[in-house]
Amino acid sequence: MYSKFRSLLFSLEAEQAHRLAVGAARLAQAVAPRVIESMFSYSHPSLHTSIFGKQFTNPIGLAAGFDKNARMILFWRKMGIGFMEVGSVSARRSKGNKKPRAFRLPDDRALINRMGLNNDGAERIALRLKRHAGILAFPVGANIAKTHDPDIQGDAAVEDFCISFRTLAPHVDYITLNVSCPNTSDGKTFEDPNVLDRLLVALKKERDEFVRRIPVLIKFSPPERDSFVLDSHFDELLLVSLAHGIDGFVASNTASDWQNLTTSRTLLEKIGNGGLSGPPIEKRATQLVRYIFQKTEGKLPIIGVGGVASGEAAYAKIRAGASLVQLFTGLVYRGPGLIPSVKRRLVELLNEDGFGTISQAVGRDA
Repeated sequence: MYSKFRSLLFSLEAEQAHRLAVGAARLAQAVAPRVIESMFSYSHPSLHTSIFGKQFTNPIGLAAGFDKNARMILFWRKMGIGFMEVGSVSARRSKGNKKPRAFRLPDDRALINRMGLNNDGAERIALRLKRHAGILAFPVGANIAKTHDPDIQGDAAVEDFCISFRTLAPHVDYITLNVSCPNTSDGKTFEDPNVLDRLLVALKKERDEFVRRIPVLIKFSPPERDSFVLDSHFDELLLVSLAHGIDGFVASNTASDWQNLTTSRTLLEKIGNGGLSGPPIEKRATQLVRYIFQKTEGKLPIIGVGGVASGEAAYAKIRAGASLVQLFTGLVYRGPGLIPSVKRRLVELLNEDGFGTISQAVGRDA
């Protein structure tokens, strides 16, 4: 069924197609939520897990970027996704970069985007999140980033993050700090250990103001090569994160360097720059999961994202050290049927390896 709809979507420019898909999803959640659930929902006790003191019916989540403005929470829950992450959200509303800014690479089943953190802003999104806060066994996180404005620097940039945190934190189950966004001119500013340290000092003060502890995760970029050479710089980022009591990590963001592509160079030059997602970064993202798991001795949860388009890809990240995984690009190419497909295959793989639960498989290949 999705193949016919995909033909229509792929006849449109990528961002226009996404808007159409969002519109269809919002209509479906309004008029036929039970139909969605009956068609796509699949559950199995071996997929249940608990992270951050939260219950997850399954470890398959929606990555940030797909539902930036928290308009489809009911849809994704009825689809049988285990959790979702909205955003990236910034303190101020942003239109993002000029269009075109999203591109499909069909030959690689990949995407490139330079959206520029377009979103409705923390206050508007918080109102939508508030309506869904506290859903049993369906954690919702918010991915926050600095407002896309190069004039916001230094202490103002830190305060920008803090505004988003205090606005959104009361209505979500966790917060992810997007310190590694590759599709804005200043998106990676906080991937400097000293700058990250200042940000986490300020956010600790914000966290201390809340009665309940809000889990905070950090999302890092993938390594630049499949050979996976990480220098002391990344280890410093990890040490800073751990020193400030970060609760977990997301690995990884999209890649600003493009490797392993079969797409013609002519097309890539026409596209320009942006963050690459999908199967071409799968190996690097999984390697980053494994590296973080090893460095932290498996003591902190990791959400694995990047190239998850099958049950095998999800399971590889879990065995590398991910407690949870997220989908994005795979949904564009395979549609919502990917969700139950991945879950069913995970159950089969767990059974084949003699595991009764997802948690037993986490980190087995680390």
